[in-house]
Order: sequence, then structure tokens, then C-alpha cells
Amino acid sequence: MRVGVLDIGSNTGHLLVVDAHGGAAPLPAYSYKQPLRLAEHLDDSGAVTQAGIDALAGFTAEALVVAEDKGCEDLLAFATSAVRDATNSDAVLEHVRERTGVDIGVLSGEDEARLTFLAVRRWFGWSAGRLVVFDIGGGSLEIAGGQDEAPDVAWSLPLGAARLARTRLSGGRPSEDMIRRLRRDIRAEIARDAGHLLRAGVPDRAAASSKTFRSLARICGAAPSTAGPLVPRSLPCDELSRWIPKLAAMSPEELASLPGVSPSRSHQILPGALVAEACMDIFDLPALEICPWALREGVILERLDQLSVLVPA
Repeated sequence: MRVGVLDIGSNTGHLLVVDAHGGAAPLPAYSYKQPLRLAEHLDDSGAVTQAGIDALAGFTAEALVVAEDKGCEDLLAFATSAVRDATNSDAVLEHVRERTGVDIGVLSGEDEARLTFLAVRRWFGWSAGRLVVFDIGGGSLEIAGGQDEAPDVAWSLPLGAARLARTRLSGGRPSEDMIRRLRRDIRAEIARDAGHLLRAGVPDRAAASSKTFRSLARICGAAPSTAGPLVPRSLPCDELSRWIPKLAAMSPEELASLPGVSPSRSHQILPGALVAEACMDIFDLPALEICPWALREGVILERLDQLSVLVPA
């Protein structure tokens, strides 16, 4: 069967069309995305602005046409932290529903962490043992860990790269004091509940997913995306720590010229790097393996499990 997954993230709206066959990994067939930047379309009250609502509704309408053109039998539409945390979330979703007929579900932070964990577990398999997964999105950081396909612990923190760029590092090149205070606050937020993960002991494998982690790994020397998803990639903590002062000193143009960094996300690289470094330091992880599967794949896999599509194609 062919399925469309409509992911309304804090940075990007992304429709991923996949072919699902019994006993096989979901095969990407088509990708359509637009930079919505909903995390930055918020007013002082935390509501999505009319411009953000219009952008979301417009993209959803376009994605619905693409999904129909590509022959999707099912459309799974979900939104994450930008819509979840908006003070006018219900009104935003109702506007989109009335304009497009698409009912977008809102994932909780815990579900976001759980589904990302499922995707990473399926990618690395049972040989990964006890697995820990980190995902930095535009609006939130997800952390999960466990031995099985469902994590023992899973939680979400308001430490997304776009959110921190907008609320803590806007207005030009940040000062050393701004970076120091942000670094302190990030670590305090992560450390507050770190015991949930640490009580189970050292993980057998530590992994990360999301565009932010992929970009940071590329900056630190990982293979480019053109090398394909099966090439092992990692983000070493020591190398990232050496890069952070360089990132802080760079102009937006210099950041955008780095490998793996798009101009629309260049302002998010420094806060994302601070969050990534904090995760590795607090949980005493020398490096994180980069997983090409993340939340979208987790949503697809759970849907296929529910449909019992593990039969021959």
C-alpha cells in the first residue's frame, strides 16, 4: 500500500509518500516540503499568527493534492510542538480542517519521543541492546530509552533549536554572556529529569535523529547525505565542543556556508549544538550515532503494525 505522512513540524511542513510491503522497510517514494517556520510565527501571547495559519493551511492543501496525485491510500497527518504549544492550537487546526478537510492530529511530547524511539529501534534492531535516543526538533527536545520497541522512559523538553534561536539568541551575534546563560539553562532543564534515564545504567547504544543532529554531524566530518542512508555517521562530543566557539563567532552567511546547513536554519545551528553537547555531557556519552529514521518513520511503522501489513506483497 502507498501511504502519505504529513508532518507539520516547528520548522517545516513535510509530506513523505512511502510504499509499504509486508516484511520490508517503508520505501520512500516521494517527498514534498515547505519551510513553514511555525515556531517563529508566534505572537507575544504564544498564538500562531494569521500569516502562520495561512501558510499552514496553504501547505496542507497543496500536500493533499500531491498525496492524491501520487496515489496514496491513506494520509496520516500530525503536528508537533509548534502547534501543540500554541495558545490558539484548536483554532488553528479547525481553520485547516475547514479549508482543506484534513484533520491534523497533535502528538504529545511523550508520543513524539515514543514514536521516534520506535523508528530508531527498528533501524538498529535488537542487537542495539538498551537504546537511548535523542531528537532535537524546532520546538522541543525528545529523549527516550529502553530495551524494547516501546521505551521505558520518554519525555519532551522545550529545547528546540528554532524556539531557542527565537527566544534566547535573536538580535544579531550573541555575546559570550548570552551563550553562557543559555548553556547553563539548557543543562539545568535536561539534568532535572536525567535520573529517569540514568537509573537504568549505561546504554548499549546511544543514537540521535533529526535534521539538527544530521547537520551537526556533517559539520563535524560525517559523510554527506549523497553517500546514502546506510553509511554509518556519528557526532563525537569532543569534536562538537571544539566547533561551538567557532559557530558562535560566525556570521549568518558563514554558518549557511557550512556543509549540511541550509540558509533557513543557519540561525538554529548554535542553539542546537548547545543542546546536543549538553545531552552527551549530562548522560556521559562520548558520541551519538546518527539514525536516518525519525518521527515520520515511527508514525508509519506504528500504522503498519495496527493494520497488520506483515503479509507478502
